[in-house]
Amino acid sequence: MSETIPTEMTAIEITAPGGPRVLKAAERAVPEPGDNEILVRVRAAGVNRPDVLQRQGHYPPPPGASDIPGLEIAGEIVATGSRVTRFRPGERVTALVAGGGYAQYCAVHETNALPIPAGYGFIEAAAIPETYFTVWHNVFERGRLQEGEDFLVHGGSSGIGTTAIQLAAAFGARVMTTAGSDEKCEACRKLGAETAINYRTEDFVDAVKRVTEGRGANLILDMVGGDYIGRNYDAAAMDGRIVQIAFLNGAKANADFTKLMVKRLQHTGSTLRARPVEFKAGIARELELKVWPLLVERRVAPIIDMVYPLHEAWRAHERMEDGSNIGKIVLDVS
Repeated sequence: MSETIPTEMTAIEITAPGGPRVLKAAERAVPEPGDNEILVRVRAAGVNRPDVLQRQGHYPPPPGASDIPGLEIAGEIVATGSRVTRFRPGERVTALVAGGGYAQYCAVHETNALPIPAGYGFIEAAAIPETYFTVWHNVFERGRLQEGEDFLVHGGSSGIGTTAIQLAAAFGARVMTTAGSDEKCEACRKLGAETAINYRTEDFVDAVKRVTEGRGANLILDMVGGDYIGRNYDAAAMDGRIVQIAFLNGAKANADFTKLMVKRLQHTGSTLRARPVEFKAGIARELELKVWPLLVERRVAPIIDMVYPLHEAWRAHERMEDGSNIGKIVLDVS
């Protein structure tokens, strides 16, 4: 028997730019799915660093996207648009959305949704899309990581980091990572990092050079920025690639750019949220083909740090901002 869809739902609003306490529960109209969209009864929603930036007023939603924060969801389909061909009401999906995840209902283009992997509940499933889409595109498509290469990922205990470590190791790379405590370093090693560097006690450039016998890293995934930009050039191998996905330490830096020429480096970067649904659909197809089997086999899996009820989204943001999480933070919307 199909679920009766209400006209209103509970959602989390950003009442004004500011700290976590500006996140408040409010009543919103349930969205209506467009012709190519599915309407999902959200059971869980992932929490990500871009949500924090949006709350602070630094990362507005792209045109046409919901102002409600939240970039990934898991739940059951309750309605479909007239041109939807793949999914039917009652099916369980996880999806990447451009906004609107912190709510009881969310509409998403059907091509940006995927079936929940066998054996996964809603909490785990909600922790998949944002990091797996991001890592697949930036590490394997833009970064062109190959089997046997030396790969350095900064922030290894974050949602992105824990995903990148597992996927890179699963595809045969030698993984190095940085993290901010011995506990986090040990967690990274358990996930497949051959080398975990506590950046508070050891210089990561020296460590990378030592571990690679002076070669450096073939690929570096960086979300830190700031002075890490120049240090990444030092840590990179000849013909190395650096992919920038965030700037936690700032987007401006002094760096010796002659190393780009001398070492023939490639420094690129990307954002995902504002890309068109067709672009994200391409990543979804690749993930379903190449990564979903690994998820089903549990060769890779989302690492869940903490789960909070929807109305305590502010607590989830506090935890993300204090940097103590290892893995993903998820909101229970059920």
